Amino acid sequence: MTGLEDRGGAFYGRRKGKRLRHGQQDLVETLLPALRIDPAKPPAAQFSERIREIWLEIGFGGGEHLAAQARSNPDVGIIGCEPFVNGMAKLLATIRQERLDNVRLWDDDVLHLLPKLPEGCLSRVYILYPDPWPKRRQRKRRLVSDETVAALARLMRPGAELRFATDIDDYAGWTLERVTRSPAFTWTATRADDWRLSWPAWPGTRYEAKAIREGRRPSYLTFRRI
Repeated sequence: MTGLEDRGGAFYGRRKGKRLRHGQQDLVETLLPALRIDPAKPPAAQFSERIREIWLEIGFGGGEHLAAQARSNPDVGIIGCEPFVNGMAKLLATIRQERLDNVRLWDDDVLHLLPKLPEGCLSRVYILYPDPWPKRRQRKRRLVSDETVAALARLMRPGAELRFATDIDDYAGWTLERVTRSPAFTWTATRADDWRLSWPAWPGTRYEAKAIREGRRPSYLTFRRI
């Protein structure tokens, strides 16, 4: 999986926005270390015994979707990856307030984590509204690439789902092309309208609501690990 390192160690995106409030900074300094996933240990060993499977959400933004999934699926361990510290601080506040003990976190580039996770450890992966990097010269920065798809294929058990959402038509086509040309995945759509329909019990995200208000229609793609 050396292809994941082709970016030369560069992380494309913001690490921090406006200054954190004192309480948020305290959560980052105290709660985050306790919840940070340790790549050197099996993921299942870092959750309670009641956890039956593990999901991964890459780039959770403010954490609304991840928190909703953790709340609705207490027997699922969820690893959330988000290098943007302000988004991490928001989710940490929710975790503490609601005592969500089935969440573990990664606050660095996810491409540094994927090679360290064990084969077949994931039952579901979410990639929701990733940065589209719309300019042609920027597209090499997109999270979805042949190398990332191969890395996820190694980590996902047969039958596991990869769920992708975007409000950028070009990125939907880009992702569809790259995932379907992998022999490890199949697109689950059976009707022409399937890609316009969100998933059952879908809580949505703050970014999605903004996109809809601004007239952009989301696309929802589901792929199954063969």
